[in-house]
Amino acid sequence: MLHALFGRTKSRMVTADEALPGRPVAAFTVPDRHAVLDAPLAPPYGSGIETAYFGMGCFWGAERLFWQTPGVVSTAVGYAGGFSPNPTYEEVCSGLTGHAEVVLVAYDPKRVSYGELLKVFFEGHDPTQGMRQGNDTGTQYRSAIYTTSDEQEREAESVRASYDAALRDAGHPQTTTEIAPASGNPFYFAEGYHQQYLHKVPNGYCGLGGCAVSLPVADRAATAS
Repeated sequence: MLHALFGRTKSRMVTADEALPGRPVAAFTVPDRHAVLDAPLAPPYGSGIETAYFGMGCFWGAERLFWQTPGVVSTAVGYAGGFSPNPTYEEVCSGLTGHAEVVLVAYDPKRVSYGELLKVFFEGHDPTQGMRQGNDTGTQYRSAIYTTSDEQEREAESVRASYDAALRDAGHPQTTTEIAPASGNPFYFAEGYHQQYLHKVPNGYCGLGGCAVSLPVADRAATAS
């Protein structure tokens, strides 16, 4: 069975029955602090800080987009949306865990809204490509949003519909972005060398490329008092 699975296309989503078993605890440790923002890499992040999860293809460039966004207090890269607990990078790359490469975004809603983060997400990659992003092919590179509240889910669905309309008007196909609750799709931190990779390797690979279609959003709903 394992030999047959490794011969399968990595663009087909693995089933729960086919997925690797994973492990009860992580196979590695990650840094305590963000290499750019000097903030905790893992929660807690502080009072009033909220989290969001975005998959945009290779997570190196995606993470940089978000740590450069004002109002974001920390970011981390990892794996979500799959079946195998505590996967490694090599296992995710095999296509046999079902995970997407994902960025955790910890943000201050008084400084940046979830809608503004969705704008960064949709404009920052091509969300129409299915199980790939540019030259990167496989289920780990799919476009995905994992929401932490009903409000986030409603806004993500609404913004995706708006972007579908904008893409259609510009002659593009509709999005293939997966939207699902984070509660059913645990986030597992990636290995330490992946965290803030493009800060450590400034000329490293970044496969991001958008559709050149803008998504207008309202100014942040919450402002500092």
